[in-house]
Amino acid sequence: MADAFAPPHTGASLLGPSDPAPFTVHQAQGRSSYLLIADHAGQRVPAALADLGLPQAELDRHIGWDIGIAGVTVELARLLDAWAITQTYSRLVIDCNRPLASPTLMPAVSDLTVVPGNQRLSVLQRQQRIDAIHAPYHARIDAELDTRQAQARPTLLVMMHSFTPVMNDAVRPWHAGVLYHRDTRFALALLQALREERDLVVGDNQPYAVSSTSDYAVPVHGEGRGLVHVELEIRQDLIADAAGQSAWAQRLARIFTALQPQLDALPPVLGRTVDRYW
Repeated sequence: MADAFAPPHTGASLLGPSDPAPFTVHQAQGRSSYLLIADHAGQRVPAALADLGLPQAELDRHIGWDIGIAGVTVELARLLDAWAITQTYSRLVIDCNRPLASPTLMPAVSDLTVVPGNQRLSVLQRQQRIDAIHAPYHARIDAELDTRQAQARPTLLVMMHSFTPVMNDAVRPWHAGVLYHRDTRFALALLQALREERDLVVGDNQPYAVSSTSDYAVPVHGEGRGLVHVELEIRQDLIADAAGQSAWAQRLARIFTALQPQLDALPPVLGRTVDRYW
């Protein structure tokens, strides 16, 4: 039962010798202006957390990760010769696209599923997850962005996500969604390009909208640095297998390549100062 489950780990370090690193960098020497990040690419759970008390079937659902986005991101990075990073652990362990104050950072319930391992977490248990996964993942992104800034290299930042076709019994008609907050420059260009594909229904800030309280990557890495950026969502049934992932990577590579000259010409737009939260 959910109330009876307690995360077994209370030591100083969450990740053990059998646990993978919290992220993987792809195309580390990539020359493209594009830089891709996938916050919800993985579904691993640290061994010490005993699958959060959930069966594998729940971790395999959309609540556990962004289905298909890892394959799209890795292949798109290869096609573009772009630096990319994919996060390893399930968003149920810690959601790396949430600020630390967000109530859904370590959700107690996700799409009606109670997460036993996230009930009544102590301050220490929460901090262990932040220190082991959230902080190093975003620190690695910061380090890459710092390096590119020091080299005066243009950066076009793309946050890669996928969304479930049905949520709360509502069918979502969009094939993809283009998300943004204050800076619309990349978003509006990408929205037009995707709609010109003719075979796509594309959401404008659908099925989600970005805010500084519900999201991390856009306000911190994008707006906080004044980078040209966008968040892209792809419907999961379209990229659930290798064929779909490859098709979308090829489509996006073609579109991104066509957009790059006009996007590279855009200047940074510095916004308000954003805390790094650690």
